[in-house]
Amino acid sequence: MTSRVVDTPHGPARAELHCASDSRAALLLGHGAGGGIDAPDLVAATRAAVDVGVHVALVEQPYRVAGRRAPAPANQLDAAWLAVADALGETWFGDLPLLFGGRSSGARVACRTSAEGQAVAVLCLAFPVHPPGKPEKSRMAELDGVEVATLVVQGENDPFGRPEAAHHRDVVLLPGDHNLKADVGAVGRAVGEWLDRVLRPLEV
Repeated sequence: MTSRVVDTPHGPARAELHCASDSRAALLLGHGAGGGIDAPDLVAATRAAVDVGVHVALVEQPYRVAGRRAPAPANQLDAAWLAVADALGETWFGDLPLLFGGRSSGARVACRTSAEGQAVAVLCLAFPVHPPGKPEKSRMAELDGVEVATLVVQGENDPFGRPEAAHHRDVVLLPGDHNLKADVGAVGRAVGEWLDRVLRPLEV
């Protein structure tokens, strides 16, 4: 594991790099709004990805690196994320296919930036469909806007809602709520199997 500070338009971000023995692809994973990269589902996803030959960069947004808990506005999160993706693509990941992902707020960032960042697939852990108790404030447009293969791993009792499967979007429902702590082994299995499946056609 290697840690790297990356300059962005909104201050330094940090990337924790986990390298796989194979080099099939690279996955950038972002954290939730008030949490860090040590969230159990992010740790499980990282291990699963490395096990199937995918390098992982766990990305800490600039506001977290600066010690703030309140998240930055969406446009700043997206710009910082893309800056990290560009920097790591140039210095670490080379010509490898790039996947975007994250949990909760980080999943929203991955969805919004997937086209501009040329991600080949998107991984969403606990995508927050709407604020708890406010289904009228839907964020589904962000998820529906993704045009590449997508996996959503969601708790069955997530108060932030539950997306439906759709064209090129798989949804895996697991016991538990928004933190996905109830069965982190199942999170890892879902992520590993999906990564192996979506990457295979790219290797032909």
